[in-house]
Amino acid sequence: MSLVPFDNRDGWIWLDGQFVPWREAKVHVLTHGLHYASAVFEGERMYGGTIYEMTAHSRRLANSAEIMDFNLPVSVEELDRIKLEACKKNGLEDCYIRPIAWRGSEMIGVSAQQSTIHLAVAVWDWPSYFDPEQKKRGIRLTHAKYRRPDANAAPVHAKAAGLYMICTLSKHAAERDGYADALMQDSRGYIAEATGANIFLIRDGAIHTPTPDNFLNGLTRQSVIKIARQRGFEVIERHIPIEELGTFSEVFITGSAAEVTPVGEIGEHTFKPGNISLSLAEDYAAMVRRTLVSA
Repeated sequence: MSLVPFDNRDGWIWLDGQFVPWREAKVHVLTHGLHYASAVFEGERMYGGTIYEMTAHSRRLANSAEIMDFNLPVSVEELDRIKLEACKKNGLEDCYIRPIAWRGSEMIGVSAQQSTIHLAVAVWDWPSYFDPEQKKRGIRLTHAKYRRPDANAAPVHAKAAGLYMICTLSKHAAERDGYADALMQDSRGYIAEATGANIFLIRDGAIHTPTPDNFLNGLTRQSVIKIARQRGFEVIERHIPIEELGTFSEVFITGSAAEVTPVGEIGEHTFKPGNISLSLAEDYAAMVRRTLVSA
């Protein structure tokens, strides 16, 4: 399958107050966000014309910007409207949505208080983050070389561009070795997350998930915890030593892109997607499409 570059597509991108043709949505090479990663972003999905947790994502983008020492040029309410307009302008009702804000090119150096804050919203068709056949069997993960940084070392609760550098490196290494993704530990050696998704592990009918003190508490993660508890499952948030990995029977990951994806392997450990993983995947799919009946 040939790759369609993201800078050479048809459509419209909202950029700094107006819609521009997709191929004309550009920034200068000396943009601060490119050189110093002073950028924050979101990943969202629209299902059947409704953006799931739209306002929560907009609020998180605003919060990420504040953590990164700048303010969005629009309000949360305006950002919600822009995202809906971008989907409509591009004729999409089931799609992926990427708002991003960054420091511009007025100053190029570590200090950049006078740089203009830019904002863009792009949307595109993106059916599944992982291969559908892989998802049925459970995707294969390896162990990442890099660890998530400590909360005292980086702004870990912002969805900030710079925090994903080690994720890209880890996912590239995993894919070169035939895996779909990689499991990352935190700075203390506890299980943290995959490169772009939170993780859940099941043992004796209880669902365990790492405490999100050194990584992003994903909105999909929060939704799945709510669904699981409504269904009567015990959900335990705690620090999980990597040595416990082999004691779990099922594993799945969650995220706006990954949705709910069962895991069949992590390094030397194998798991079988079972009733809990598969039922939560079905429940989440039904919920985002507004067909789930609450327990």
